[in-house]
Amino acid sequence: MKSADAAPPADDAAHLLVVDDDRRLRKLLARFLSENGYRVTAAESAADARAKLRGFAFDLIILDWMMPGESGIDLARALREESDVPILMLTARAEADDRVAGLEAGVDDYLGKPFETRELLLRVASILRRAQPRALAPPEATSVRFGPFVYALDRGELRHGEETVRLTEREREMLTLLARAQGDSVPREALAGAGGGANERAVDVQVNRLRRKIERDPANPQHLQTARGSGYRLLIER
Repeated sequence: MKSADAAPPADDAAHLLVVDDDRRLRKLLARFLSENGYRVTAAESAADARAKLRGFAFDLIILDWMMPGESGIDLARALREESDVPILMLTARAEADDRVAGLEAGVDDYLGKPFETRELLLRVASILRRAQPRALAPPEATSVRFGPFVYALDRGELRHGEETVRLTEREREMLTLLARAQGDSVPREALAGAGGGANERAVDVQVNRLRRKIERDPANPQHLQTARGSGYRLLIER
């Protein structure tokens, strides 16, 4: 941990929202992250977080699962209806079904309690790095089309006609890998990325979430298809 007299975060530093009903942990996290170069706002409940979200644009939300009233997982589900801000879930729930439930709700990564502060910093940096806008495609393939959708690889933007389809950072990362493969299959290991819970079941859950956004019938996908024994492929128009 950096010393207490560390320089304050720069004005352009990433702005994090820490949401936890545990006052002691909330203060420790806010201080630790601030001392490591981030701007930090803290909220004690989902309602408090909603109020803060109305006033600021955050680069990442660090969200506790178990809170009185509206839980963290319920807040994550609600946020995904209107925002693609990255979410790192803090939870003492270690069961695979719980991790899958969080992925289905749209969280980007998990960190189990108790956790090492160094791991927290690594997870935060990894999520923010993935969220940075960057040119992800070679000049000759800046966009791909599949069905009524166009995906711009240089901006990570998915459009259905004139409408922009909201994507989480994980969905954007996966769709970019699939689009760049130009119709070839992408292994599950590649789609898993560096996020927590990176296993086959987690990838399948995230693919199903993406299918619900791009398929007329997600149970019988026409665009994002399973490559048996390999992974998934996106059937693009050439």
